[in-house]
Amino acid sequence: MRALCVVLLSLLSLPSLADTYLQLYQSAGWPQQRAHFLDALNATQERYRGSLPPALYDALVNNSNRRFAPLAMDRRAQQSLRQSLADPAPALAFFQSPLGRKVVAAELLATRSEQLARYANGLPRSEADATRRLLIRHLAQALPAGEAGAEVSLALAGVAADSLSQMMPGLFGGDAAQTLLDSQRQRLVEQIASDLDNTLLHVYRELSDPELEQFVEFAQSSAGQAYYQAALAALRASLAVGQPASSLMPVQGS
Repeated sequence: MRALCVVLLSLLSLPSLADTYLQLYQSAGWPQQRAHFLDALNATQERYRGSLPPALYDALVNNSNRRFAPLAMDRRAQQSLRQSLADPAPALAFFQSPLGRKVVAAELLATRSEQLARYANGLPRSEADATRRLLIRHLAQALPAGEAGAEVSLALAGVAADSLSQMMPGLFGGDAAQTLLDSQRQRLVEQIASDLDNTLLHVYRELSDPELEQFVEFAQSSAGQAYYQAALAALRASLAVGQPASSLMPVQGS
């Protein structure tokens, strides 16, 4: 009987072991960040409403809603995370810790729609002593924040591309389109990098210096670097910047 209980408990534990990636996805705030992105997408769609012909606007909304269907975004991101991150356990342990939860809460607050609207014209200059600025500089070097910000900006800026391509075939086709996209990506990375320290000082303003130091230690560690590089790949997969909407697999129920 005891042996049977051990076998049953072992079988019951298998789904949780296999689901470590999903736990990491949830603990690191991916579903909430995806929701915040969709809020920003809706705001972007509204800005086009009065400046585009109705037929083109409807195509824009339909195409961008298809590209950024929540279930499809989650599926692409999770699949990429599983492929890119060999061991999710260290990152999961960090994001489930009190400090990790505080980091995620700070990041989620920063991307809420009312916060984005409040600081649409730029963030205030953050005051910090030399020690905290050095910690932030180390964090900025460890996190792929500029690259991630560029992907989000490109995704939002490119919501009309599929619709224009649909109405004028060949407009964005070929190597020229990829060259233009890469150029825009690099320009955005450089633009974000120019004020990245102040951005991170603002985002993580509620972290104490010891907490910030611990965060830097994780971000610089081999486990942290593995996670953040995998996270960048997952973000790119989720947003599918540069991929035609027709190539994206629809998801039932999304």
